[in-house]
Amino acid sequence: MILFNMSKGIAKPFLKWAGGKGQLLEKFGELYPADFKVYIEPFVGGGAVLFDVLQRFNVEQAVIIDLNKELINCYRCIKEDVNEIIKQLDQLKVKFISLSLDEQAKFYLDIRKRYNEIKLNGKYDFEKAADFIFLNKTCFNGLYRVNSKGEYNVPFGKSKNPCIYDVDNLTLISKLLQKVTILYGDYKQCLNYTTENTFLYFDPPYRPLTTSASFVGYSQNGFNDDDQKQLAKLVRQLSKQGCKVMLSNSDPKNSDLNDNFFDDLYNGFGIMRIKARRMINCQADKRGDITEIIVRNYNNAEINKQRRVV
Repeated sequence: MILFNMSKGIAKPFLKWAGGKGQLLEKFGELYPADFKVYIEPFVGGGAVLFDVLQRFNVEQAVIIDLNKELINCYRCIKEDVNEIIKQLDQLKVKFISLSLDEQAKFYLDIRKRYNEIKLNGKYDFEKAADFIFLNKTCFNGLYRVNSKGEYNVPFGKSKNPCIYDVDNLTLISKLLQKVTILYGDYKQCLNYTTENTFLYFDPPYRPLTTSASFVGYSQNGFNDDDQKQLAKLVRQLSKQGCKVMLSNSDPKNSDLNDNFFDDLYNGFGIMRIKARRMINCQADKRGDITEIIVRNYNNAEINKQRRVV
């Protein structure tokens, strides 16, 4: 039995994840709706918003969905038996830190090869889940990328002393996930779980800001402008059903002030632009603050002052 003690800290994402919302949570705290009982996140990714919401509100039920089968397997395994995940991660960590840098690189490639050879045939595969976390924390720049065959192909990160896992944090996350339904597949599955007092947060693959930019392959499937339009149709459908919806995406005006793609797509919704630090350029001296859009179908009369309640 897992004991949950908030005195040990606040649950935070256990993965590095490109586009993660950790830096925006303070602002998001002002933007969440004040009252809801069901929370749904159809592009869960690294889970920063999920964990934040579950610790701010007395949510009765939560649903997360993602098209990355390995990521969903990882969430399911942490929920089902976090101690088994910790046991396998500890074995990987002990072996890894005992090696020289060159040996670590070879060990990383061996684990990557094993990871790609394990085919998910059931609901849980603890070895692959542990490998998933290990590779995420020791790979180059925390990327998750697959090739056309669906094989993870990120190189070794050469970090001297990576923090592979945090026992207390994984334990907190496992406790939070006990009330979460974890689904693999298309985001449209959310329609099967919406009820009264439902809040949905969408964080889809971002629209590229430049023609040379490309979305890092979390899965073999892309997400183009037609997909963005289909998502917008779903958001409008959910709004008609009375659901509260918030959505994030890139702001095309960072690169073209005349690009009104999202302003037109979500015409009639509340659209605001917030600052975020994103590495959108391969040249470090050209990285910095940009704006992202937040779309909502509701308004907050004042800053949400809900306290953490878990």
